[in-house]
Amino acid sequence: MKKDKIIFFDGVCNLCNSTVQFIIENDSQNKFHFSSLQSNFGQKFLEENNLKTENFDSIILLENNEIYQKSDAAIKIASHLDSPYNYLKLFSILPKFIRDFFYSIVAKNRYRIFGKKESCWIPTAELRSKFLE
Repeated sequence: MKKDKIIFFDGVCNLCNSTVQFIIENDSQNKFHFSSLQSNFGQKFLEENNLKTENFDSIILLENNEIYQKSDAAIKIASHLDSPYNYLKLFSILPKFIRDFFYSIVAKNRYRIFGKKESCWIPTAELRSKFLE
């Protein structure tokens, strides 16, 4: 299986974990693989690309060696999901600074609103092949 679409997410964030589970449920073509930003694989990726290795404020998509963050990542991910969720890509018509403004508000308050786990979510045996490390 080709690993050209990797989603890096905050593994202790309840919103992020729910989002990953939503993506898995709506990715019938199995396009995505996942890694928590806290994992060794995630940390190595962040270091190699001069990205923050703590205090995460964005989901990150690596697709065909391109790095997408914040609303760009969310829209790009949505564009690959099953219908009707792929229509969320229409939000790309909004200017990036507006999309990222609202994205940042949610990201800044996600622990307070949605909570936080003490450790990263561990996928079930049948989902484990979708996760790197």
